[in-house]
Amino acid sequence: MATFVLVHGGGGSAWDWHLLVPELAGRGHEVVVPELPIGDPSAGFAEFCETVVGAIGDRRDLVVVGHSYGAFTAPLIADRLPVRLLVLLTPMVPVPGERPADWWANTGYQEPAGLSEEQQFYNGVPAEVVVEAGRHTRDQVSAEGSEPWPLPAWPDVPTKVLIAREDRFFEPDFLRRVAADRLGVVPDEVDGCHCVALSHPRQLADRLTSYLPEVAPDAQPAAGRRAGSP
Repeated sequence: MATFVLVHGGGGSAWDWHLLVPELAGRGHEVVVPELPIGDPSAGFAEFCETVVGAIGDRRDLVVVGHSYGAFTAPLIADRLPVRLLVLLTPMVPVPGERPADWWANTGYQEPAGLSEEQQFYNGVPAEVVVEAGRHTRDQVSAEGSEPWPLPAWPDVPTKVLIAREDRFFEPDFLRRVAADRLGVVPDEVDGCHCVALSHPRQLADRLTSYLPEVAPDAQPAAGRRAGSP
């Protein structure tokens, strides 16, 4: 049994994972779904990390999944705790010292033209779920957007990048380039939209759990070790 730690994206909440949680639990895994303090203007990366670490408690055999903007926070956990696997889902992949506010220009992101917010994020999501999603969106007023990403290098933890084939917000070709440029990896792909945990929760659970045999629990690197560390 693994412990899946699900880190939501920008403006999101723990609710974003509510369809995925029972899929993972039904496969015999424990799930931790922290809610980042994005409504606190004084909260930055340190507070985000402490929130997730506190939610994990003494659980181990961790698979940390960072969705979209959550990919800025997920590696911070892998730098603090022994993590079995890090999964970046339709992610904003950071580099050392990068401010989140600068990520868009640094990666050459171009917003899709002529699409509504619903079309960008929720294509393929059942209509009733889209309506409910609007009730759980939160204003992100926290301070980390102007903070340099604090890690000097990527954590020395097995890392997967998983993109969604129907993502209209971060189109697949864009994320393939970002993953290659920043991590030197070819992403895996799954059906679904940007919010794939809402559009294809069962398929996403299948893909996440399929990674477990690739990285055994006893292969966890020491907490705090980074890529390139001796």
